[in-house]
Amino acid sequence: MYSIRFRSDLNLLDIAWSAQFTPDEVANYARDLKARFVAEGFRPGYRLRMDMSDSAVQPQEALAAFQANMSDFPKASRIAIVTPSVIARMQVRRIMTQPYLRIFAQAEPALVWLLDERAIVPA
Repeated sequence: MYSIRFRSDLNLLDIAWSAQFTPDEVANYARDLKARFVAEGFRPGYRLRMDMSDSAVQPQEALAAFQANMSDFPKASRIAIVTPSVIARMQVRRIMTQPYLRIFAQAEPALVWLLDERAIVPA
C-alpha cells in the first residue's frame, strides 16, 4: 500500500501511496517510516516527494491518525505532493499547510522543483 525510498545522494525521501489507509495501517506506516528514517541516517531538512497518484482520497479517520502519529516526524525543507486528483489536492491543502509545500500533477516536475536550488521556497 506504500513504498518508501531514501535517496541519500539527493537528501530525498521518496514515498508513494497506492491505497487508502485505516488508522491501524497509519500507525504501522508511521512506525516503519520513523524506524527507517533513523536507520538511513536522515536528518531534518531533507526533501520529501510524496506521490499519491495511485491512492484515493484518505478517509477522515486516517487523516486524524496521520496527524496523531506523524506530529513528531522530523521536518522537511521542501515538500512536493504528487496527485492528479482535484479532490486529493483540496484535501492536501486543508491538512498540510506548510509554506514550503507544492502540489504537482506528475512526479517528474515535482522532483525537478525539489532539487532546484534556485526555486523560491517561502520562509
